Amino acid sequence: MELLTRDLINKDKLPFWKRDALEKFEAKMMDKEKKFPCIPAIQGFSLHHLKYGFIGDPRDDISSEELAKLLSAYTLNSRNLGKYTSLIVFFDTPQDLSNSYNVEDFEKLFWKQLNKLTKLDSIEWPNHIPPDPTQPAWEFCFHGEQYFMYCATPAHKNRLSRSFPYYMLAITPRWVLEGFHSSPSLSKKIKSNIRKRLSKYDSISVHTELKSYGQEDNFEWKQYFLRDDNSTLSHCPFHKFISVFKKDHV
Repeated sequence: MELLTRDLINKDKLPFWKRDALEKFEAKMMDKEKKFPCIPAIQGFSLHHLKYGFIGDPRDDISSEELAKLLSAYTLNSRNLGKYTSLIVFFDTPQDLSNSYNVEDFEKLFWKQLNKLTKLDSIEWPNHIPPDPTQPAWEFCFHGEQYFMYCATPAHKNRLSRSFPYYMLAITPRWVLEGFHSSPSLSKKIKSNIRKRLSKYDSISVHTELKSYGQEDNFEWKQYFLRDDNSTLSHCPFHKFISVFKKDHV
């Protein structure tokens, strides 16, 4: 699996679906009239700090192995890629998948992959991060690094900030996000601007689970996959892994 940088990709040599996914992503990031709400993502895109990867059909078991290889390689190099870096992963999304899967189906697929990804991790969960997602300090970790996971799907219609023609993940290191929040006044301004953009970008209200990491009432897992309405899962699907994790690592 290869990590790619946008300005170094030869689009002419890419298969159609890969070129199409990349071009649609570029169009989303570069739209000046309908600005994408996530300011850190726009910064990373503009400065070529983002890395890109392409993976096969997300329904195939091997896609989790491909994702693990990509994220392992990214983790080892991320701190040299720029302070606004993220890993953008596009999955081959055939028409039968786009047409037959609804938002909840993609949600199940997302959590299934996250559980598989954890099992493929060769490095133990960081000691300072609780393995239980019901704890406010929890967030997904891989290869010793803390990550915010963002998922977009073709099934999202109301929440355009989570809509993309291909099943897609944007994986951002916690240290990148901490950089944006290092100044309280700047952090407050950025959050305010993001919410203003969200209210214009989506045809639905800002999801109530979009809170700040570390808040007592915040649970990161609820932000990873936002549904197309304001509902949310009653429990974290990642919880199935906890009993196994505690048994093997305590």
